[in-house]
Amino acid sequence: MQNGIHFISGLPRSGSTLLSALLRQNPRFHAGMTSPVGSLFSAMLREVSQGNETAVFIDNTQRAALLRTVFDTYYADLHPTHVVFDTNRLWTTKLPTLVSLFPECKVVCCVRHVSWIMDSIERLIRRNHLELSKIFNFEAGGSVYSRVDGLGGATGMVGFAWNGLREAIYGEHADRLLLVTYETLTLDPLRALGAIYDFIGEPHFQHDPENVTFADAADFDARLGTPGLHTIGSSVRPTERKTILPPDLFARFEQDAFWRDLRQVPSAVKIV
Repeated sequence: MQNGIHFISGLPRSGSTLLSALLRQNPRFHAGMTSPVGSLFSAMLREVSQGNETAVFIDNTQRAALLRTVFDTYYADLHPTHVVFDTNRLWTTKLPTLVSLFPECKVVCCVRHVSWIMDSIERLIRRNHLELSKIFNFEAGGSVYSRVDGLGGATGMVGFAWNGLREAIYGEHADRLLLVTYETLTLDPLRALGAIYDFIGEPHFQHDPENVTFADAADFDARLGTPGLHTIGSSVRPTERKTILPPDLFARFEQDAFWRDLRQVPSAVKIV
């Protein structure tokens, strides 16, 4: 990447699409929803490992070059002055590799109270009650309890991301992380953006939270059987509402927003 690459990761339903829509207002920036790069990167990593018998002919220098090629090839059509933000919840689990490939890279992690993440996903499922969602493998059965259990499991949509976030926060590259809380992003988006600019060392840009557009997601969401998964409003507004989760389910995740207690977060990690 000629002008640098950074990453957006963290928890689902925590504002990453909104953040990308705001960042791309800057003509020097490229940001979007989850890209294919994460899955291509994982596939390449698998093929150059010893799980492939021909990998005996590939040394670490070649492995690194091949992995960088995934990024360089996918983003080759961007103007050379672009700074890329690639989005994937996988990236928090791959920090040692990312730092090795891109020594200047930073990771912006969107975070939100886990109870409200579960609530947000359940709202989508109920709103699309005539659709079956890929989030739950297009299964017709289940209840809010089984759905939340699946989401929160180690390989679930929320559980995997939460575990990856903790891995990164308590790992050796914690100084590469900026946590952007959903509250700050929706209540004071300019403050969140200013922190990101300072974090990555870029000159500030005049963003407009009152005029936000993001039109890339409709077909993708439809294929997932979850219309609205990446829909955002035209302006940044916090929303007040009551949860639709049963009280015991909502309370189950009460302690999971560990970043709210600064004693639980290494000082190297920045939070806004």
